[in-house]
Amino acid sequence: MKKKVVTFGEIMLRLSTPGNKRFVQADSFDVNYGGGEANVAVSLANYGLHSVFISKIPEHEIGQSAVNHLRRFGVDTEFIVRGGARLGAYFLETGASQRPSKVIYDRANSAVTTIKNNEIDWNKIFKGAKWFHWTGITPALGENTKDTLIKACKIAKKNKLTISCDLNFRKKLWTEKEAQATMQPLMKYVDVCIANEEDTQKSLGLNVRNTNVDAGALHNESYYKVAEELKSKYKFKAVAITLRESFSASRNGWSAILLDNKNCRKVYHSKRYDIQIVDRVGGGDSFASGLIYGLLTKRNTKDALEFAVAASCLKQTIPGDFNLVNIDEVEKLAKGSGSGRVER
Repeated sequence: MKKKVVTFGEIMLRLSTPGNKRFVQADSFDVNYGGGEANVAVSLANYGLHSVFISKIPEHEIGQSAVNHLRRFGVDTEFIVRGGARLGAYFLETGASQRPSKVIYDRANSAVTTIKNNEIDWNKIFKGAKWFHWTGITPALGENTKDTLIKACKIAKKNKLTISCDLNFRKKLWTEKEAQATMQPLMKYVDVCIANEEDTQKSLGLNVRNTNVDAGALHNESYYKVAEELKSKYKFKAVAITLRESFSASRNGWSAILLDNKNCRKVYHSKRYDIQIVDRVGGGDSFASGLIYGLLTKRNTKDALEFAVAASCLKQTIPGDFNLVNIDEVEKLAKGSGSGRVER
């Protein structure tokens, strides 16, 4: 039987400028769909797991297109609530070299923000499930999504699911003070905490010393210490932090660290990849899904970490939110050179 993983969040319509055009140049947009937890659900389905996505999506044609997009990649959409007036959207201008990418959200009062606790039967959804995943984006969307998430976490914990959270701070959704007031209490439900260079400070108020993210300078020892502090303070079973060195919009260094209960005295640090970026949106989600898959299926957590980092490296070479790679492709990169030679 396939291992079952449940995710809860928002899927949005993504409208991106073709190529590297600026918004003011564009006379058309490329259409895609994506969102933190939806991206994770698609990756897990691609890896052969029973992947269930929970959300509230309008019944009209645009909403149905989003549902169809998930189904296309094997995601279980049976328990999605249908209703609400609009699907959230975001516009993406893909940067290049020294010009950063830009995102403009149009998601206020989207369908998922109207979700109610009594619309979802979490006990039924979690039956047979091993894992529940959410991100810090979901409680930032409003009181309804926050209350629904809290209920889901309580029931998931009661049903002995592993719960993972990608902190995913979004300054366009809430302030650091608001984020910390909500996220810190939610950590009591979390087993596996996933973060990037900035999330620990902005979502949980834990500072990282000797690091300048904007300058592409990361001090590894500082992040080792942060992982240890997070694990100790919140009693996480595992802490994973992705490390992005942003040399430009087109070139990033990419690696990650992991601290878990199987080796409490050692922080694992993955192989480092030098990526020529095609589309970095969804890079963190592809890491989260790779880590979930790895922790569910790999013999040791170091292999799980290497799988996650390789998967997210590949995602950032693929246009769109979803990581459309298979297990074999990820394994080849994790165990190989990553030279990009043509496969014949």
